[in-house]
Amino acid sequence: MSTLFSCIFTKINQIPPQEHEFTEVLETIALKPKTLYFRGKLPKIMVKSQTDRLKSVHEPNEKSIVKTRTNPNTGRLATVAIVGSRHNTRYGEEVAYKLAYELAKNGVIIISGLAFGIDTIGHNGCLDAGGVTVAVLGTPIDRIYPRPHEMVARKIIEQGGAIISEYAPRSEEYLNVPLAPGEAGWNGKDWISYERENKDKDNPFPPAPYKTRRIETKTSFLYRNRLISGLSDIVVVVEAAEKSGSLNTAAHALAQGKTVFAVPGNITSPYSQGCNKLITQGALPYTEPTDVLRELFPDDFIKEQKTLKSQNLIGDSDLETKVLQAVASGARTGEQIMQITHLPPELFNQATTLLEIKGRLRSLGMNTWSLI
Repeated sequence: MSTLFSCIFTKINQIPPQEHEFTEVLETIALKPKTLYFRGKLPKIMVKSQTDRLKSVHEPNEKSIVKTRTNPNTGRLATVAIVGSRHNTRYGEEVAYKLAYELAKNGVIIISGLAFGIDTIGHNGCLDAGGVTVAVLGTPIDRIYPRPHEMVARKIIEQGGAIISEYAPRSEEYLNVPLAPGEAGWNGKDWISYERENKDKDNPFPPAPYKTRRIETKTSFLYRNRLISGLSDIVVVVEAAEKSGSLNTAAHALAQGKTVFAVPGNITSPYSQGCNKLITQGALPYTEPTDVLRELFPDDFIKEQKTLKSQNLIGDSDLETKVLQAVASGARTGEQIMQITHLPPELFNQATTLLEIKGRLRSLGMNTWSLI
């Protein structure tokens, strides 16, 4: 690792959410954060002109392969959160990875929480596609948790993304910044006791100065979920048990007016109970990346459908093309079609028979026809 990149990884930036176009959306959520800390580069829209705002692209960087895209409905960078169980199945891994990979290839920024399981699978799928991803921590910005994911965090930053937290670094320099949800305030005694209780565990909080903040990790990770959903246009829950933190993220998303997708799963699998329940409560069922892309970029799919429709009017011969285009223009009976195409009955019968066999034309009976 280069010295330059090492410095970038360790540099901590501090901003109010309203001061950056990517995070200003958090100003509209309940319990909005007062301050955000981040490492890396927050995704940014580069505006060429005032009239060209929706055609802006992500600020160029050396590592990112894919250009990000704006959401045509908001003018903001298109962003999707992928969340799910820490104890995922093989099914969940395949779904989350493919979703993140395909969305990233289409210029979508992926948001998640860097946790074990679905979160990190989503980050890695995006990174492998050359995309941009952002991780939101439930721990101080100077402590990546879980620790084994430090290399993933470095790759996120190296590829043009960011690590975000509302929890300040635990150093004397940040003692007087506002408390964030999940922080208990100044209490050195409780901190020391907490350290002793957890000395043999994978503790994200190593020894710190006496005057420091104590973070209640049972709640801080739940509080950060509102930021994951708040930064996203859409939230996709891949796998979730009946009682899962991912359902908390989905609840925040619904409260914020965001679209929620859930991946349906085996009704006997404990890791799909939460997702199946979300679907019964009105979440959209996710079956393929196109489901999410269609929600994000509806205009693309309207154009695609028009193209497919026009392509569907080209037959394997001039005769077939004439018949298809005649039916598309509104002709239904054999007499109408022959009048438009100027085909004799024998050629008309030949063309309609072949088109019906090929699944391009449907007989409605009484010598009437429609496109399939």
